[in-house]
Amino acid sequence: MKDPADTVQVLAFDIFGTTVDWRTGVAEQVAEIAAERGVALDAGALTDAWRERYLPSMARVRSGERPWAFLDTLHRESLDELLELFDVADAFEEASRRRLVRTWHRLPAWEDVAEGLHRLRRRYTVVALSNGGFALLVRLIKAARLDFDAILSAENARTYKPDPSVYRMAAELLDVAPGQVLMVAAHRWDLEGARSAGLRTAFVERPAEKGPHGVADRAADTVSDVATTSFVDLAELLGC
Repeated sequence: MKDPADTVQVLAFDIFGTTVDWRTGVAEQVAEIAAERGVALDAGALTDAWRERYLPSMARVRSGERPWAFLDTLHRESLDELLELFDVADAFEEASRRRLVRTWHRLPAWEDVAEGLHRLRRRYTVVALSNGGFALLVRLIKAARLDFDAILSAENARTYKPDPSVYRMAAELLDVAPGQVLMVAAHRWDLEGARSAGLRTAFVERPAEKGPHGVADRAADTVSDVATTSFVDLAELLGC
């Protein structure tokens, strides 16, 4: 197999978990909003349960069980159900629920991301490729000051990763062959989808992604062209 550094022109980065720390960011904002409402709520538990509904909700769209819906819509549906399950639904009116959904629009980047992206952009086209909606991604990337050349959303393909059409869409929009794109992600399912579409893959280990009680994907359990521990490590491996 050829070295990715010799064939790749584009690096496509997953966002939630790979580039930004969704668990810390969402949990802290949920706790703040709950405190304002005077609600006793385990923000970490709610955040974990919310994320657990992430893949199943998108799977229903991919399968055709339900029509296309933006990630914000899927997040809102999951949130409404969870507030009932946590027995706090009456404490959150419409405006508060909208704020809770928007917590996914403002998340902190992992500490290695800024330097890694800066170095990688010297040699490659560097883009975001996420299941987040376009408006969500613009807000998130601007707030986190992430240095991407472009933002690509599953919204463009009207389906969700790991559907192969999302990855092929990215290659088509950037006018490169699928094999000239390196998908960078911290999730096995994302890289498997990218491989099925003909992309090269790089796994970035994020052991803290799911918080103190969650178990993140590991490099040892993932098939990829490159395995790294950070964006800076990836830059080193690709000669940047």
